[in-house]
Amino acid sequence: MARLLQAPPKFHPSEWDIANKMQCASTKSQKSRSERMVAESQRLLDEIEKTTQKTRSDVNKKIEQRQEEIKFWKQELDNKLDQIVNETEVLLTFKTRLEKSLESCKEPLIIAQKCLLNRQKRAGIDLVHDEVEQELVKEVEVLQGVIALLGRTLEQTSEQIRLNRSAKYNLEMDLKDKFTALLIDDYCASLTNNTPDIRYTDNAVIIEGNFVSLEDWIDFSNVNVEKADKQRNNSVALRALIDSILSQTANNMRKQCERVNVAFRNRVKEVKDAKHKLETLLAMVMDETASQEKNIAALKKAIADKEGPVRVAQTRLEARNHRPNVELCYDTVQYRLISEVQEITKNIQRLKEMLAQAETELKGLSRRQLSLEEEIQVKENTLYIDKVLCMEMRESISINNF
Repeated sequence: MARLLQAPPKFHPSEWDIANKMQCASTKSQKSRSERMVAESQRLLDEIEKTTQKTRSDVNKKIEQRQEEIKFWKQELDNKLDQIVNETEVLLTFKTRLEKSLESCKEPLIIAQKCLLNRQKRAGIDLVHDEVEQELVKEVEVLQGVIALLGRTLEQTSEQIRLNRSAKYNLEMDLKDKFTALLIDDYCASLTNNTPDIRYTDNAVIIEGNFVSLEDWIDFSNVNVEKADKQRNNSVALRALIDSILSQTANNMRKQCERVNVAFRNRVKEVKDAKHKLETLLAMVMDETASQEKNIAALKKAIADKEGPVRVAQTRLEARNHRPNVELCYDTVQYRLISEVQEITKNIQRLKEMLAQAETELKGLSRRQLSLEEEIQVKENTLYIDKVLCMEMRESISINNF
């Protein structure tokens, strides 16, 4: 208890003096450190503010540059899209031309085949593999070749249209992404410290795996542009080819059609000439037949006319054979009567032989007349087939340039 009430130890004045000095020195040191910290902090604040402003300015500049890059590629893509859309529309008109040209080939082919079929109905010697048939066969081959070529070109055109549309789709998707990216960068460029909706975002600085490099970004759009250019150039070249094919095929069909028509006209003229000659021969045969019939009638009449003289002569002979006794003399009268009977009989025989020959000739003339009439009928049938059935049908053929 006595210790608890003991007075605290007394310090020496020198100690008190030292303690005060130490407090003063410590305070000044602390103040100095604090002042340096304040000055350092201010410098840091100024430095960070400058850095932040510089970085913000650099970021804004980068965003602006990025916006310009996107706008540049967007403009490029827009131009290529317009070009490929216009080219596709033009190519579609060429496809329509091909379809119309292909459709127009069907009627001439059907007509050519019908002509060949009709000409199989020619009869007799007129069923000949003539120039008309040769040209018709060639026309069928030309038309079938044209149809096959136009069909292949139409398929090629449809495929090119598909490729054009594929390139158009890629450009549209790229443009859509560019448009969205530009909206986002425009939004980012508009943000300031005072923008109401700015916020902290967790993991904002983490680069995810679906990010692409700037080179890949440029290459992607460049590939789309190059593909669009390639397909547009292919389409332009295809249009030039289609123009050439349509012009050449139309010329080939027109030339072959004219060759067939010329062959038909020449053949019809030949058949008409042949028919005219046959009709001339028929008229000659008919005239000769009439002459021969008159000749036969004259011969028959001559034979009939000789019956009287021969009966008279034979009656005289018969009567003189009844002369009595020595009067039954072989006198000059008897001799001449016998000679007359023989002469008339011989002449009648000659007339009969001539009549038989004339009748044979008449039969020959009749057969010749029938043959000529049949041949004229054949020629008329040929003319009907070539001129009426074929040539009139071919008048409907119209070969146009599409």
